[in-house]
Amino acid sequence: MKILACQIDVPRLTTASERDDHVNIIAEKICRCLSQEHADLVVLPELSSIDYSRAAFDNLSELAESLDGPTYSVFRELCVEFQTAVVYGIPRLRDDGYRITQVALGADGTILGHFDKLHIAQFGYSMEKEYFQKGDHLFVFKHKGINIAPVICYDIRIPELTRTLVINHDVQLVLHCGAYGRDESFDNWHDFVKTRALENQIYLLSLNRAGKNYGHSLFCGPWSDQQNPAFEFPQHDEALIYLEIDPATITKTRENYSFLADRFKSYADLNVIKSEV
Repeated sequence: MKILACQIDVPRLTTASERDDHVNIIAEKICRCLSQEHADLVVLPELSSIDYSRAAFDNLSELAESLDGPTYSVFRELCVEFQTAVVYGIPRLRDDGYRITQVALGADGTILGHFDKLHIAQFGYSMEKEYFQKGDHLFVFKHKGINIAPVICYDIRIPELTRTLVINHDVQLVLHCGAYGRDESFDNWHDFVKTRALENQIYLLSLNRAGKNYGHSLFCGPWSDQQNPAFEFPQHDEALIYLEIDPATITKTRENYSFLADRFKSYADLNVIKSEV
């Protein structure tokens, strides 16, 4: 399966018309790429339709959308024209508040489902708990024979989430869509991503937005070492990059390195011998 991963720049915006202009510009850039080379799946980062800032979040009453809102309409047309699936991020409006949401569209433009960010960040540049509510479900979809699950930014730092997706739901590709600003947590973000990919022996695309304070997305295979390093996106610049997913590589990796097969079903049931000094 071929992915077009879009490390996109997002301008400052606070109005619905600015949001819609931005989404149309991004869609045009993606269409130019797809006109030259097909992709089975296009992926965009967290909240890809709006600026990640307090100014934008203060205007969620205008910027937030339903699943079938204006951003959906733009990407639905793209899906149908190029017969490709798309995963993109929006602030989602619900009766009880706002969610940070990744929406998945099939190659025919239908809404396959959505994932709401489970772990809401409130550290560094993040101020999400002041504006958003956490999600309450997992979401897995199958495309081109591959089980795919989106997670969002802070979610990657909670190992139980990725492990549950892999062990209980046979996920082979995690789409980790983020808005990683260059605060004190930025330097160890890649460490979490590489660990989640290695320990679960999966493909993991960790996709950030572009910009002076963002960038440096990462794509990990089910095994990486000095001879097979993870692929790093540009440090800051916008980049739309094609990536390949091969399920056979997962199978081969798990045959060579039996991490998952050697797991105990539970470690909580083991006897614990304690001593005091």
